[in-house]
Order: sequence, then C-alpha cells, then structure tokens
Amino acid sequence: MNIAFFLIPKNEVAYIQYESTMRQALEKMEYHQYSAVPLLDKEGRYVGTLTEGDLLWKIKRTPGLTFTGTSKIFVNEIELHRNNIPISINAEMEDIVSKAMVQNFVPVTDDNNIFIGIITRRDIIDFLSKKHIY
Repeated sequence: MNIAFFLIPKNEVAYIQYESTMRQALEKMEYHQYSAVPLLDKEGRYVGTLTEGDLLWKIKRTPGLTFTGTSKIFVNEIELHRNNIPISINAEMEDIVSKAMVQNFVPVTDDNNIFIGIITRRDIIDFLSKKHIY
C-alpha cells in the first residue's frame, strides 16, 4: 500500500519555522492544542520536532525568563529532545508502521527532502483496526 494514502498535506499541518521565536511556537502549539510540531527551515526542509518538553526545559534552564522574554529566544536556540526521523513519500508501509510505534506523527518528505506533510499514528491505527490487522 502507498503511504500517500495516509498523508496529511503540509497546508493542513501546523508547523513552526526554525527561525521563529519561542513565543510564536508557544502560541501556535497552544492554539492547535498540540504537544509536538514539525520544525521547518527556510527552504521547507524538515529539521526536527519541537515538543512541549523542549520548551519546558528551555524555561527551566533560562533563569528569569518571562513570557514576554520568550519573544527574544529563537526556536533554533532550543535543544530538541525528540528525533522524529522523516520518511520518504516512496517508503514502504512497514517503514511507516515501525516509526509510528514510537512517534505520534511521522514527517514525510519528497525526493528533495522537502517537507510535504505528516502521517499520524492515529490514522494508521484507525486504518489497521478497520482491516482487523492487529
């Protein structure tokens, strides 16, 4: 089965530019109620996943940081603790299932390593449960 069947395209995915501020990231994550989001560079390549935990560690390790101060910290200054490895749109179903076991979402890239969307663990589980393959 082609994994494109599960793809949520980039234009429907909340993501954060790697050059954004911490405050922008906090506000986007709060608005969408996500605990993790993909990070993209200026060229649209996937560079990592930002989590609530990453933000909390940055707050803890930055004495005197206020919410206003988060406008002066850039996402690319925040240490990332989760390494969601992207998968090619040409990957096999087995590859996506193994990644989804340890990631809430799997970033998907095209042949030029440009981020094109995500596949969620929820969608995979939903599909497999309807096929009674578990």
